[in-house]
Amino acid sequence: MKLPRKKPKRSLRTILIVWFLLFSVIPLAFVTIYSMSKFERAIDREMSQRLSGNAREIGGILADSMSGLQQRRDQYISNPNLIYYLSMSEGGTLRNHVSGWLRQDIATGYSFFNRQGRMILSVFKDEKNEIRAYQPGQDAVFLSEKYIANLKERPDMGVVDYTSDKKMSLIVISRVKNSAGRTIGYFEQILNIDRAFLQRLKARMKLELIIFKENGELVAGSHPDFNLYKKDFFRSYFRTNSEVFFDLNIRNVPYGFSVYPLNWGQTPFYVALGASKSDAKAVLKNVNVAFLTVVGALIVFLTFSTIVASSWVLKPLYELVAALQSFEAQEQAMTIPVKNNTEIGLLTESFNEMSQKIWRARSELSRKLDELETANKELKDTQTRLVHSAKMVSLGQLVAGVAHELNNPIGFIYSNMTHLRDYSQRLIRLIKTAETKPQQLAQEKEELEYDYIVQDLPKLITSCEDGARRTRDIVLGLRNFSRLEAAKLTEMDLRSSLDTTLNLLQGEIKNRIQIHKTYEPVPLINCYASQVNQVFMNILSNALQAIEGSGQIWISVMPLKDSQVKGGGRVQVSIQDSGKGIPPEVLEKIFDPFFTTKGVGKGTGLGLSISYGIIHNHGGEIQVKSEVNVGTEFTIILPVDPPTNPSANV
Repeated sequence: MKLPRKKPKRSLRTILIVWFLLFSVIPLAFVTIYSMSKFERAIDREMSQRLSGNAREIGGILADSMSGLQQRRDQYISNPNLIYYLSMSEGGTLRNHVSGWLRQDIATGYSFFNRQGRMILSVFKDEKNEIRAYQPGQDAVFLSEKYIANLKERPDMGVVDYTSDKKMSLIVISRVKNSAGRTIGYFEQILNIDRAFLQRLKARMKLELIIFKENGELVAGSHPDFNLYKKDFFRSYFRTNSEVFFDLNIRNVPYGFSVYPLNWGQTPFYVALGASKSDAKAVLKNVNVAFLTVVGALIVFLTFSTIVASSWVLKPLYELVAALQSFEAQEQAMTIPVKNNTEIGLLTESFNEMSQKIWRARSELSRKLDELETANKELKDTQTRLVHSAKMVSLGQLVAGVAHELNNPIGFIYSNMTHLRDYSQRLIRLIKTAETKPQQLAQEKEELEYDYIVQDLPKLITSCEDGARRTRDIVLGLRNFSRLEAAKLTEMDLRSSLDTTLNLLQGEIKNRIQIHKTYEPVPLINCYASQVNQVFMNILSNALQAIEGSGQIWISVMPLKDSQVKGGGRVQVSIQDSGKGIPPEVLEKIFDPFFTTKGVGKGTGLGLSISYGIIHNHGGEIQVKSEVNVGTEFTIILPVDPPTNPSANV
């Protein structure tokens, strides 16, 4: 029975066509688009450079205008008649004298002010280029005090004035002195930049022009449509001291504009120059059509070539696939004839050899599967027993360590209860005396050491609270170990932690051990505070037990300067005792689990092992030095910032 031919989920022919197009047509299209974009940018860049030259030309025109006004100014203010009329504030005579100057000057107006800054006369050209004059009457006009103050330090200054009729005035204000060097007034030369002026520039440069204030507000333009835009429309097109190129359509004609900063004296403003891009757009369109035509022809040719080539290559593969599908339904080895000497023929020969090997391997595989199933069942049983055994070992170590840690705070609380009981009995006795024999209360207080009880009782209660808190922290640590809740990194003051631990051990220290503390300013460290407290408790407890009778303990805290450590650096804590010391052979094993030199029932050998694990999980170091009959010193080095993911459980 002939089985139906299976169809592949994905066609190899389709894959070949797609990949061929991806590695041929897409790069070609990318190059085409990139070339078109570069060509368009080149056109914009060339236009921007041309507009930049025009902007420099306009800057030169303004500079020449400023220079021309200054030259005329020097000629005018040296005229003795002008000096006389200005000093005498004779506006009418001054008008007849300067009207002839204005007809031959590039300026569009003059204004004269006396030495107090009050206007005497204003002479200007109207829209018909006729000379007109204005003399203020009762409504006085004054020159800006700011301008007068600036003119005290310089002979002239250039300012720009903007009017509401879309016009800008370039002004040169000069100080006028008499022959004695005394200021007698001020002379203002005005050059109006209006639409007519821009139209002359437009005709000369074959460009559109727009004038902006320093804040980006449009002042005047060579085309009436510019006045239709909103005030802040163009603000995004220019930045201070930079050239920006942008496109703008003027009545369906594309233009390229560049904005350039200019200055007139002390006043900055902006000019936008625009050139038509119609010719450039036409050239670009022809180039794009040529590019797209070539790319389209190449795509058609490559697609046809890919389809033909894939059909020729894949036909023998389809025959091999059909044979393979028939082989799947056979219960014995199968061979297919070799029809060509290419790689496809070599693949067919390899298939025949593989068919024989597979048939032989099937029988062997069936037998091995039965053996593997049996072995797998035995392996699962063994794994279950090993996991249970490992859990029991971990539980035993944990219980031993917790018992060791709980012994100190609980024992300390228990030792304080005797004093608390005694103090409470004394206080009860005092209360009864106060109720029955108040006259003997003072004597009774002295006999029962009332003042000492008042001082010592809060300390005992605080110590018991600290011991209970330490017991609670140990239980919390046990919960963290069992992952009932997540331990958190907190900021911790090592000096405060050491003092708290010493308070917990005060019952063993009192009247026997002298503590010497050297604390230097150190930063707060990020750590698991309860675990670090556990380390201090273990080391200080061992130090107290190592001192027989009276002795001394030295504790120092200091920062370490280590340039190789990134972050906030490291802090060193040193705890040294004057105990009996540790022999060298014992010192080598001091951090080994369950190693102890104490008698049976007095130690588990887990305290220092746990401490070693805590410090290393925080990315720190713990070292020990000891000499018999001299003492032992533990040095702990902790980083201010621990590793990224330190273990919260030990």
